[in-house]
Amino acid sequence: MAFSLLPFLLYSLILQSISVAAQTKSTIAIGDSFTAGTNTSLGLFSPSGDFAFGFLPLKDTNLFLLSIWYAKISEKTIVWYANGDSPAPKGSKVQLTAKDGLVLTSPNGVRLWSTEGLNGAVSRGVFNDTGNFVLEDGHFNGLWETFEFPSDTLLPSQVVEKGRKLSSRLKETDFSKGRFELLLQSDGNLVMHSVNLPSGYVNENYYESQTVGSSKSSAGTQLVFDTSGHLYVLGENNEKYSVSGEESKVSTADFYLRATLNFDGVLTLYKHPKSSTKSEGWTIVWSKPDNICLYTVSSGSGVCGYNSFCTLGDDKRPTCQCPKSYSLVDPNDPYGSCKPDFIQGCVEDEVSKKRNNLYDFDILIDTDWPLSDYVLQRPFTEEQCRKSCLEDCFCSVAIFRLGDSCWKKKLPLSNGRVDATLNGSKAFLKVQKANVSLG
Repeated sequence: MAFSLLPFLLYSLILQSISVAAQTKSTIAIGDSFTAGTNTSLGLFSPSGDFAFGFLPLKDTNLFLLSIWYAKISEKTIVWYANGDSPAPKGSKVQLTAKDGLVLTSPNGVRLWSTEGLNGAVSRGVFNDTGNFVLEDGHFNGLWETFEFPSDTLLPSQVVEKGRKLSSRLKETDFSKGRFELLLQSDGNLVMHSVNLPSGYVNENYYESQTVGSSKSSAGTQLVFDTSGHLYVLGENNEKYSVSGEESKVSTADFYLRATLNFDGVLTLYKHPKSSTKSEGWTIVWSKPDNICLYTVSSGSGVCGYNSFCTLGDDKRPTCQCPKSYSLVDPNDPYGSCKPDFIQGCVEDEVSKKRNNLYDFDILIDTDWPLSDYVLQRPFTEEQCRKSCLEDCFCSVAIFRLGDSCWKKKLPLSNGRVDATLNGSKAFLKVQKANVSLG
C-alpha cells in the first residue's frame, strides 16, 4: 500500500516544484501572454516575491485590471495599473510583442491598451524587486518601464522626470482617470491641481514646490522618491527641496512604502510592516496638503461636488456632506454633487406669495461656499441678513460674518467647506418647511 502512494507523492512534488517555479517567474519573452480570469491571470512575480504583475478582478464586476500590486500582504494594494479607463472583460489577453511591447486585447480582439513611446525592438520583459516592470531590447537596454509612466502611486527608488505626472483614480474602486494630478512642470515646479472632467481643463494649483529657478533657488529637474521614504525635488544645483519633510524617513528593510495621490486629491505616504499580522494595515506617515478642504477653484465645484461641503478628518482626508434637505445626485458617489429635495425658485415663490410659511433656515457654523456670492449687503444685522435672503427668490444661502456683512449666494454652490478660521460665521441655508404646499 505504501509503495502505491510513491508515484502519487512524486507527482505531487513535481507539481509543487512547477508551481513554485511559475510563481517566481520574473521575465517574459516575445510571444508570452497571460489571460484575465484564468489560471494564467497572474503573470509575474518580482524575484523577492514582494510584487505581482497580472490581472486583478475589479470589485463587484466581471472586469479585470492589468496591474502591479503588493503580493505578500493580504490587502491587494495596487501600485500601478494600465487600463483604468478600459477595464478588461474576462478572457482578455496581454501579450508581449517585439514591435508594440505589451498589447492588451479583449476576447474579440479589440486593442484596449498598449505600451507607447518605444524606440526599438523589444526582446524581453523584466520585473524588478523595486516593483518596476521594464521592456528591454536584445542588448539589455531599457526601452520602456512602468516607473516612467506612473498611475497614481510612487515606489521607493522611483524618479519622475519633467512633464510626467500622477493622476488620481476617479473613486476608491474606480480606476478611471480622476480629478486630481501631480505634475513636474517643464519649468521645474512640482504642482498639484484638479481638472474638470471630461475635458481635462486644469484648475488652480493647491500645492507648489516653488522650484522654478531664481537667484535664491534652482529649478527642479526631477521628483525623487528615495529608498528611505524621502520625497524631494532635485534641483539643477543637486540641492534637495523636500516635499515630505524629515518625518517621512522610514526603513524599507522593515516596511513597504508607497506615496499615493488619492482619489480625493491628498498625496499620502503610507507604510506597511513587512512582517505584519492580518490586523495590521497601511498607516499614514505624512500627507499633502495640510487641508485640502480649503482648496478653491474659480471654474469648478471644488474638492466636493456642487452644493456639498467638505470636512477634514483626523487623517487629513476630506469627507463631503450634503446640507439638510439636500441629497446626492448619484447615491453611489458620496463626493459628488447634491441637489435640493424641494423646488426652489422665483416662479414657485410667486405662486406661494407666503415665503414666511414656505421656507425656514438651517444654520451652519463656520461653513461657506466661496465664489458663489452674487451680492454683498453691508452694513447689515443678522436679522436683516436672514430677512433679505428669505424675501429674495434667488437666494439659497446667506453668510453672516464680521458682525455686519451679509453675502447672499445662489445655486449651484461651489467650493463648500467647514473652516474654523471663519470665527463663528453663520450660514443661513434656505430649506422648505415640512408639509407645505405651493398652492
